[in-house]
Amino acid sequence: MRIIDAKLIKHTVRDLSVKANTILRKDVLAALKKAYLSEAKKRPKELLKELLKNAKIANERQLAICQDTGMPIVFVELGQDVYIKGDFNRAVNKGIVLGYKKGYLRASIVSDPVNRDKPGYSPAVIHVDIVKGGRLKITVFPKGFGCENKSQVKMFKPTAGIRDIKNFILETVKSAGPDACPPYVVGVGIGGTADYACLLAKKALLRKIRNPKSEIRNKSQIPKFQIRKLEKDILTEINNLNIGPMGLGGKSTALAVNAQIYPTHIAGLPVCVNISCHALRSATKTL
Repeated sequence: MRIIDAKLIKHTVRDLSVKANTILRKDVLAALKKAYLSEAKKRPKELLKELLKNAKIANERQLAICQDTGMPIVFVELGQDVYIKGDFNRAVNKGIVLGYKKGYLRASIVSDPVNRDKPGYSPAVIHVDIVKGGRLKITVFPKGFGCENKSQVKMFKPTAGIRDIKNFILETVKSAGPDACPPYVVGVGIGGTADYACLLAKKALLRKIRNPKSEIRNKSQIPKFQIRKLEKDILTEINNLNIGPMGLGGKSTALAVNAQIYPTHIAGLPVCVNISCHALRSATKTL
């Protein structure tokens, strides 16, 4: 049995909150650079250059990449051999508050979602998976709501085919248009239940993009190469929409499509699409 003090969790979440909001992920940065180099049209190319410049300044000056510092989402892989000394949820939320204050990050969370109130920094949305071993892996994922508001879930009939799913994903991106700050990373969850498909779509955004070795969470019997083909085909169709960076046209509407698959009930086929803007931010540490 390994003991981890809740104070260490608090301090880890604090530091990850600042890092996630100020340092763009390396895989996202590389994808933006590739999009910039391959873009032929002048206006979208200039826009991609500005996005890269913005990320560079944010990193160098420890400033927020985007003024919307998001709804803090915390993904946790908790080893079954770990004992946490103290209140885990309190430690995570206290870490969020400390981190957002330390980084001078915007308070965006209203405690009353209907009547609204003065925004604060917490609580975070926390997802915990129990895994083997004695480690604790924490990922802080600030999700801006310009793109989160474009999420869609559809409960297909079990007779639906792959073309129906592709059309739904394309229509979701079309309806988002320029509003969610493209170029996008598109997370897709297929299977499970309505809520689990949406969780899969959110988790899909944490997969490294343009990396054939990055993990596909695939508990179904669909071969991984077929999922890769699905992702590639949809990405091609999305980039043919000519929405482009910030809606200026061009072939860089999306940087990647990441899909996660899970078994489902014989009577249904849930599909969820969760879009991220170009500032796909997350930071991870394993204790």
